[in-house]
Amino acid sequence: MDDQFYFYLALVPLLGILAQLVAWWIRVPSILLLLGFGVLLGLWMNPDEILTKMGGDANMGPKVLFPLVSLAVAVILFEGGLSLRFRELKSAGSAVVRLCTFGAAISWILTSLLAWWLLQMDYRMAILLGAVLVVTGPTVVAPLLRHIRPNRKIGSIVKWEGIIIDPIGAILAVLVFEQLFHLHGHSEAGFGWLAPFVSILKTAAVGGGLAIAASAALIVMVKKYWIPDYLHGVAFLSVAIAVFALSNGLMHESGLVTVTLMGIILTNQKYISIEHVIEFKENLGVFLISCLFIVLGSRLDLTALADVGWRGAIFVALMILIVRPASVMGSLAGSKMSKEEKWFLSFLAPRGIVAAAVISVFALEILALAEHDEALRLDAAKLVPATFMVIVGTVAVYGLGAAAFARKLGLADGNPQGILFAGADDWIRDIAKTLQEHGYAVAVVDTNYNNVSSARMLGVPAYCASILSEHIHEEVNLAGIGRMLALTQNDAVNAMAAREYAHMFGSKNVFRLSPADHSKGDRSKVGHKATGRALFSDDWSEERLQKRYAEGYRPKFTKLSAEFTYEDFKTQYGNDVLVLMVFDSNGIIQINTADFDLEPNNDQSVLAIIHPDRANNVT
Repeated sequence: MDDQFYFYLALVPLLGILAQLVAWWIRVPSILLLLGFGVLLGLWMNPDEILTKMGGDANMGPKVLFPLVSLAVAVILFEGGLSLRFRELKSAGSAVVRLCTFGAAISWILTSLLAWWLLQMDYRMAILLGAVLVVTGPTVVAPLLRHIRPNRKIGSIVKWEGIIIDPIGAILAVLVFEQLFHLHGHSEAGFGWLAPFVSILKTAAVGGGLAIAASAALIVMVKKYWIPDYLHGVAFLSVAIAVFALSNGLMHESGLVTVTLMGIILTNQKYISIEHVIEFKENLGVFLISCLFIVLGSRLDLTALADVGWRGAIFVALMILIVRPASVMGSLAGSKMSKEEKWFLSFLAPRGIVAAAVISVFALEILALAEHDEALRLDAAKLVPATFMVIVGTVAVYGLGAAAFARKLGLADGNPQGILFAGADDWIRDIAKTLQEHGYAVAVVDTNYNNVSSARMLGVPAYCASILSEHIHEEVNLAGIGRMLALTQNDAVNAMAAREYAHMFGSKNVFRLSPADHSKGDRSKVGHKATGRALFSDDWSEERLQKRYAEGYRPKFTKLSAEFTYEDFKTQYGNDVLVLMVFDSNGIIQINTADFDLEPNNDQSVLAIIHPDRANNVT
């Protein structure tokens, strides 16, 4: 049996990453496949059954898995906190506060009423379930945002709400549980009706104090070079886990507050650079989310879900169709958000691993407390399957429908074809303008104000800043943009920009010009690992393109057909034309790179640099 658990642990990450890959290949939300793969694994290897047989204890599974899940969630929330920059709150702050306060209260009340009326739960169980289901969380929101790719404003709101609501929901659930089931036993019992507020203050004090202290310690140690660079990532990770455990030891469930605040403090401080730490945490976060959902799926008891029956299905439907829209519309009433933004937020509230972990712990504790209360035990037995049904239902509905809904509302582009240009010289401006005239989103970034001013006069969105500036991500409107072309005169800047934006657009969609010193040998070139995909060919540097432009060559967009083929195009404009991009009938762009030879066909269009005065007539 030990071998079976050993193989289970080996299969979890493998299936997790396989699900992520398949989801990326077929363009569906990864959490759908993660849950599906997990359920299939559970039919073969159920971790609770394996651990029960190993330890002889019916609760062995939760005892072993829940601490591991709790630590993994702590790391994910810490990583989520590292992604929350205060600059994003300029447009999203009011909405986030409203959703995490008034919206959470509306959701709690309506969910509790539904659980009491529809699931026929004891009022205490219904209120507890309502508190737990307030949470959404980065474990489910982050994968969906990668799939949906909404515009910057709505994406920031969803991300902030998803991360902030986790500790709020967990603390709310703890307070409810203490009040309803431990009213005379917890440490704040002497405060009477003020006990919940005392608990909140203690949680804030413990969480905030430890977060500030741990963050300050890390900043000082990094700033004074007491930690070598190669240990930064693991040092931050270890401290986050340690303060999470310490915080929970001092105040139940305050650890989620601690790690979230710790991440927010570290990412918004100005004393040290932590970009490499953030990259490390993001990779780890994807890995942990993959593993957690496989574990969650493998623990699903399909018979327990069936026991909830049609009432559970209707409960999930009403959570999606009534509770979430009511909480969004109610909390955002009178705000400056558009109706499209409100409707999109009303259709995005998936529940994930935090809800499952918290409700499972409470269910076990209630079953222990209600040893002689059969009615309460039966209600407690409904908590876990009802929560899991909500998780599966919301993940499936939002995962399959949210992206299409966002595109219909004009808030997202599933496969953005627009281009961000690093550099705004005359030839770059003309290429950007040509693309814009044919319906593609473009933006240019340059440190030369004259270049930026000239681009703006053409009507091209332009920003006077360094492409490497940490602020440019927030300033540039990237709606509809899915690629970056580094075309500056500085080879090193192009290489660094390609490396920076590979994180945002993916290495497949980041391009740079061939270095001007290509002919000088490998010792003179910027390292290949630091650069994006080479444009055109190794012979086409920025210097050569500038020279061509000075000779009168200009970009031209041409539609090919059976009557005017690509061979006709080359015959008319000469074999020295440089094809920049090819466009298919669906508007998908293929960019000419050194590692991929474009062969335009008669159903496509080409954007090429040609010399109009050297055109020959084709009969």
